[in-house]
Amino acid sequence: MIPVTSFAGKTVAVFGLGGSGLASCHALKAGGAEVIAADDNAENVAKAAQAGFITADLRNVSWASFAALVLAPGVPLTHPVPHWSVLKARESGCEVIGDIELFCRERRRHAPNAPFVAITGTNGKSTTTALIAHLTKFAGYDTQMGGNIGTAILSLEPPRMGRVHVIEMSSYQIDLTPSLDPSVGILLNVSEDHIDRHGTIAHYAAVKERLVAGVQAGGTAIVGVDDGFCRDIADRLDRAGKTVVRISVKNPLASGIHVEHGNIVRTAGGARSEIAKLGGIGSLRGLHNAQNAACAAAAALAMGISQDVLQNGLRSFPGLAHRMEQVGRRGHVLFVNDSKGTNADATAHALSSFADIFWIAGGKPKAGGITSLTGFFPRIRKAYLIGEAALEFSGTLGNEVAHEISQTLDVAVEHAARDAEASGLADAVVLLSPACASFDQYRNFEIRGTKFRELVQALPGVKPVV
Repeated sequence: MIPVTSFAGKTVAVFGLGGSGLASCHALKAGGAEVIAADDNAENVAKAAQAGFITADLRNVSWASFAALVLAPGVPLTHPVPHWSVLKARESGCEVIGDIELFCRERRRHAPNAPFVAITGTNGKSTTTALIAHLTKFAGYDTQMGGNIGTAILSLEPPRMGRVHVIEMSSYQIDLTPSLDPSVGILLNVSEDHIDRHGTIAHYAAVKERLVAGVQAGGTAIVGVDDGFCRDIADRLDRAGKTVVRISVKNPLASGIHVEHGNIVRTAGGARSEIAKLGGIGSLRGLHNAQNAACAAAAALAMGISQDVLQNGLRSFPGLAHRMEQVGRRGHVLFVNDSKGTNADATAHALSSFADIFWIAGGKPKAGGITSLTGFFPRIRKAYLIGEAALEFSGTLGNEVAHEISQTLDVAVEHAARDAEASGLADAVVLLSPACASFDQYRNFEIRGTKFRELVQALPGVKPVV
């Protein structure tokens, strides 16, 4: 835990008592603050009370004594309308911040030069975060990974030299971190997302920009420049005097890092050097993972990690659970768990990574279905449709793709494994990438992915991927 000493002797309101909110309460109390905990959910309030915190309905208390409102990232700050607790805070002149802001203040107070890598982007941030954490561990750092990827930041160990914090940040978290100042900041990409919480894509992009714009003096801003928003952001950072490393997987760069024929290449001042090879690394298949790897490589180099360590670290990366996770092999058939592919855009990345696919798809459908995936249909040897979306997806596949309505995951795995093996294809892949939410049959995508892994590993003759 990271004790928050910056509010010692003061009273702080905490609204939103899920994982990060409760961690904030404990960290503030450990640092000497008095905490008033609140939530719209009575169960969460009861849990905070059981943990020994004062709880209150913040609508019925005086805000005059509050030094800050620490808001959970899931609570609306601006759109579609500010939450009532935010309005109360503004009326009283009380600052509204999040748990990562508390971390930033502690780092500045106690270890301002401790390495802090922050990662954001519309797509790929979890894989990039996990990959950077893997590389820094491989290089010998005491690595603390958290934020949006899972562990609340204040539940990690405190900042100090030799210890790196690798933190995934959503736009909601950035919005609540006004003094965000990583030593290495990464912006992977920007495309339309979370407009309900930001109003416009321009505002959403501006929030994302703050992560790299805030990089501390002497730090490095790493920006993927394969979309227009990020190209403009990189140019603005340049003009502001930041050290900017541009990343592309689509075009060679005169200065920066790009991916060319499966190699990560660095260019500067007319010089060109190959810094790592991606060929043969199953956990980093596909153009999207090439961008993740290039950004992670840029972060590693900015931290002084050698190219030999970088290459070996990339090769040993196991991948992120439920995201293009290789869960087994039987003969020539590879089984891949991409349960995190919960919409068509995410599934497109998986389908683009293989040529002979026995595709398991379906679940609770999302707007647009799989119509955007028609360009990948020639790669699909057969589809196995499950859950509520099965009939809709069957209609989209029509006569163009052989398919069956399997209904359940266990039937789909059994049939896909049988057909892939019988196909005789040299690189057959049984791919779970549902293009759907899990909520019709599973509580979340992790449970769905874990079930797939268990079903695959129970098949006769399946071996781990090495």
